[in-house]
Amino acid sequence: MHIRTTQEFPYQIRCEDVRIPLPRGARLYARIWRPVTDEPVPVLLEYLPYRVTDWTAPRDAQRHPWYAGHGYASVRVDVHGHGNSEGVPGDEYDETELSDGIAVIEWLAAQPWSTGKVGMFGISWGGFNSLMLAARAPEALKAIVTVCSTDDRYDNDVHYVGGSLLAVDMHGWASTMLAFASRPPDPLYAGDDWRAMWQERLEALDPLVNTWLAHQTRDDYWRRGSVCEDYSAIKAAVLAVGGWHDPYRDTVLRLVEQLPRHSSAPVRGLIGPWSHQYPDRGLPPGPAIGFLQETLRWWDHWLKGEQRGGKNVMEEPLLRSWISESHPPATVYPELPGRWVGEHAWPSPAVTMTPYALPGSGTLRVCSPQHTGVDAGRYFPFGNDADLPPDQREEDGRSVCFDVAVPEAPTEILGRPRVRLRLTSEVPRGQVIARLCDVAPDGSSTLVTRGVLNLAARHGRDRVAEWEPGATEDVTFEMNGIGHTFPPGHRIRIALSSAYWPWIWPQPGSEAGWSVLPEASAVELPVRDRAADADRAPVSFEGPEQAEPLAVHFPEEQDQRPERVVTRDVAAGTWRLEVDPRYGGTRIYPDGLEFTEDALETYTIDERDPLSARTRSDWSVRLHRPDTGWDARVRIRTEIAADATDFLTFNEVVCTDGDSEVFRRTWERRIPRTAG
Repeated sequence: MHIRTTQEFPYQIRCEDVRIPLPRGARLYARIWRPVTDEPVPVLLEYLPYRVTDWTAPRDAQRHPWYAGHGYASVRVDVHGHGNSEGVPGDEYDETELSDGIAVIEWLAAQPWSTGKVGMFGISWGGFNSLMLAARAPEALKAIVTVCSTDDRYDNDVHYVGGSLLAVDMHGWASTMLAFASRPPDPLYAGDDWRAMWQERLEALDPLVNTWLAHQTRDDYWRRGSVCEDYSAIKAAVLAVGGWHDPYRDTVLRLVEQLPRHSSAPVRGLIGPWSHQYPDRGLPPGPAIGFLQETLRWWDHWLKGEQRGGKNVMEEPLLRSWISESHPPATVYPELPGRWVGEHAWPSPAVTMTPYALPGSGTLRVCSPQHTGVDAGRYFPFGNDADLPPDQREEDGRSVCFDVAVPEAPTEILGRPRVRLRLTSEVPRGQVIARLCDVAPDGSSTLVTRGVLNLAARHGRDRVAEWEPGATEDVTFEMNGIGHTFPPGHRIRIALSSAYWPWIWPQPGSEAGWSVLPEASAVELPVRDRAADADRAPVSFEGPEQAEPLAVHFPEEQDQRPERVVTRDVAAGTWRLEVDPRYGGTRIYPDGLEFTEDALETYTIDERDPLSARTRSDWSVRLHRPDTGWDARVRIRTEIAADATDFLTFNEVVCTDGDSEVFRRTWERRIPRTAG
């Protein structure tokens, strides 16, 4: 990592905090880094609910000053009801957020220091709303860089996958957002009105999990904001970026396929080995790349009409992707072995969907214990030590596995594998989980990718079609995209299970499992011809580069608990998974703020009973300024359980200012199980 000081940049930098006025009368808090110049410059916008003055401040310091030092006004804005912005928190990407975003873009374009051309970038939430605002096509928005984001809020987000409820992140993320929405404005920046602003926010709280559980199929609620509904609406140039260890990477594959067909928006895609992080941060798995330099080329082309480095960004391959070499299973990799490849079309003519019949004959019953999935790893890897799936041999033992020998030459895949199964089920509800593993000669099993199908969603995610008990049907579904090489001497394993806790919430009656007929089933792998690289220019990137880090102090943590612990009660047959998501612990900012977060997620299940599934999340947040005595605290407890007919949710928020309790509320709901 090369850290560039402000003296090394082409421009000196000025930074100021402002409140952007909106047509509806509210103001959003923003921090603006600008180059010192008399000439107007293009503007870059990152728009998030994650608190510019503290929570994202370290990350912001890495990139916004860097962009400013290279001739752009770089702006971080807090969404309404978060940080020091006015208003109350709402749902994800609600109409207020998006209409405010349009107003912010127009305000930035109209400033005297602006050329009127705006780019937008962000990771996760900021990548989501960059795509959504691009689909609204404001005149000033010319280009976006969307990182680790999705075009489909229902089937490629943190709520549902394959039509099944994502227990692990539906709950974890809902609890996180309840904690985030409950945090107070900071008096140092919000002024004397901070307490009234906080009270207004708290009174407006409504746990999002109840809304999300009320929409268990792909209805209009999920279609809103899903740009896959109308790719033609996107007019800005799109650089879509993802990582093979991020759950949103399929969006990159869809955008590079669909935008050239259905939109006038130019598009390029980039998928590396990364987790849910910006590709320059150096968090595992690597290797990291010079992402800021790469995006600067994008901005220069679309916002300045210049070609940095003398090469047109649109001459780059449509999709640049990392293909990993085979590697032993581990929960963290500093760097993965592999190489970069480029495809000038997607689907690529170098990739052929190749069927591999499932070996075996006769009907095989798949009836997995309910704790199958405890070794799934984190749904959202962030680069922590326990994020990725460990050796899959125990999971394979809880599944029905089919092995195919790798031929004498390596088998390289790039894209989304497809599973075709002939199934018989004796119950109306259930789910199928397919894992693709790389099995080494020593028997170790490395998870390559996986896919999920709620059997009730086999005819479409927008409807519920219960299985006729005893009927036999053919089902087809895709696994998540991946770039991987299986070497000779290894085996390609397809592992099928009927449970995957806590990723997938089990269906009532699913303990009965289902049966598969191997000779009528297959997995189709996107096999890539390695010879295609012979006449192509190699793909490479500069090394990572950032601005000077923010001087944040992290006190030494005492007795830090493990990130991920699995506990089994052998006699009772119960399993308990405890996860510390490691969002940040305690840190002290240069302005004197002491910010402390602690979270623990707990998932329990009886290996024989799908109705025993329980989730719980506990959060505590403290914002403390020793010099002024300000000491605000937030405590959250959330739980989800289910019986055969309903989900049962519990949410509690308690907030204090010093020794005074300022808010306490409990929500308890019973929500019918329509599809989940």
